[in-house]
Amino acid sequence: MRQFLLALGLVLLLTQPAQAQLEPFKDYNVSDAVWHVTAVKVDANMTDHYLEGIRATWVASSKVAKELGHIEDYKILSSELPNSGEWNLLLMTKFKSTADFGPNKARYDAFMKAWGEANRDMVREKVKAYPNVREITGEYLARELTVN
Repeated sequence: MRQFLLALGLVLLLTQPAQAQLEPFKDYNVSDAVWHVTAVKVDANMTDHYLEGIRATWVASSKVAKELGHIEDYKILSSELPNSGEWNLLLMTKFKSTADFGPNKARYDAFMKAWGEANRDMVREKVKAYPNVREITGEYLARELTVN
């Protein structure tokens, strides 16, 4: 019985969650900015083809959104090991805060005025081919943490 109680005590001790020692905004800072990250798995030998398409759609629209101040930044990261893992491209958009990430009619109207109907129609045509060369494997909202 004593061994059972010792084993039970050890199990309970080891399964208790660790007490957090760090405190937010004291020991580390959380950015107001939020990154929207889309993980994309592009088929082998199709990365250049996909990049050509998103240059006219995602990149071009991101440039307009940045010029309008709707986003802070955007970037594409490419895996150095493109045929391993769940993704080989990350499409990243940085927003000043989560409030800027949500829908907003005024921002939409300003964007569409700058983007134009012709570009909207072009995007609708180009994106039809995307499922043939890529799969979206995940989407994330992430904040930068700075440990003091």
